[in-house]
Amino acid sequence: MALKCGIVGLPNVGKSTLFNCLSNAKAQAANFPFCTIEPNVGVITVPDDRLEKLEKLVNPERIQPTTIEIVDIAGLVKGASKGEGLGNKFLANIRETDAIIHVLRCFDDANVVHVDGSVNPVRDKEIIDTELQLKDLETVQKKLEGMRRKVQTGDKSAVKEADVLQRFVDALNAGKSARTVEVTKDEEVFIKNMYLLTNKPILYVCNVDENSVLTGNDYVKQVKENVKDENAEVIMIGAQIEADIAELDTYEERQEFLQDLGLKEAGVNLLIRAAYRLLNLDTYFTAGVKEVRAWTINKGMTAPQAAGVIHTDFEKGFIRAEVIKFNDFITLGSESACKDAGKLGVEGKEYIVEDGDIMHFRFNV
Repeated sequence: MALKCGIVGLPNVGKSTLFNCLSNAKAQAANFPFCTIEPNVGVITVPDDRLEKLEKLVNPERIQPTTIEIVDIAGLVKGASKGEGLGNKFLANIRETDAIIHVLRCFDDANVVHVDGSVNPVRDKEIIDTELQLKDLETVQKKLEGMRRKVQTGDKSAVKEADVLQRFVDALNAGKSARTVEVTKDEEVFIKNMYLLTNKPILYVCNVDENSVLTGNDYVKQVKENVKDENAEVIMIGAQIEADIAELDTYEERQEFLQDLGLKEAGVNLLIRAAYRLLNLDTYFTAGVKEVRAWTINKGMTAPQAAGVIHTDFEKGFIRAEVIKFNDFITLGSESACKDAGKLGVEGKEYIVEDGDIMHFRFNV
């Protein structure tokens, strides 16, 4: 599954610093690969210590973690929704992502000039929000306009759809993002194919100074208060700290640096895992002597759908799945021990895969 998160933010908020830290393999862990697809796109692995535990027990030839694409999206200026600056390209790049990581400056530093002259993360957030909301408003109004004739004829489906779209127009006109509009499962179909920018899941990253990285500061409190109705996650990262970590040569040096600051792990690890949660994803594993591998699935996928992530033939010819819970595997130490203890379950097509399941699929094509 090729999943993509876009990093957005105004100039000088630490957005590119964070992206560069993500792009530095040695910054995160002993084995944390990264590769560049384009100048502003990177593929990063999702940190998961369960892989290391499986590796110790299975001793495979290789380990394959799951990945996410991170896109450093640049070019926003006021008026982007009208095509000013790199506006159209910026908005198109966001439309292609599955989720948004919005970096906000939450630190004071006279040496780092703010594009608007003062530090105000809520104002910064609202500048980008406004541009995205205006573009979404344009999209929804255009769709409504195209439906006018059908609605006038009394077409029940069209009337229902128009009512839903009008709720989005009202919210967007009020300066609210599309994600704040509550819709039922049946109503989701009306907006799904419009790919509204402000309907994408969002993670707010407060870039703080070293003294605030553990407890936060007033800027962070302002951001949390502002987004409380958005169903969005807020995390804190010190981009300068992450840059300093990237300069250290060994994993041991980096761990010692983090411990001195009272941190358990690098902030970008937290960011990547938060992005994974944001996308509503789970991980299951396959484990054998050739390879221990993590596979990304959407929460709620059935066993055949999960098998299809490996290969479409696995889904088409699905017979059954043999499932071991991660904790059982770690406790008992091997597949055969789990089988002997009655901890290997045989599941059919209706089984909903759970995060951490270790699976082996039987199929026939």
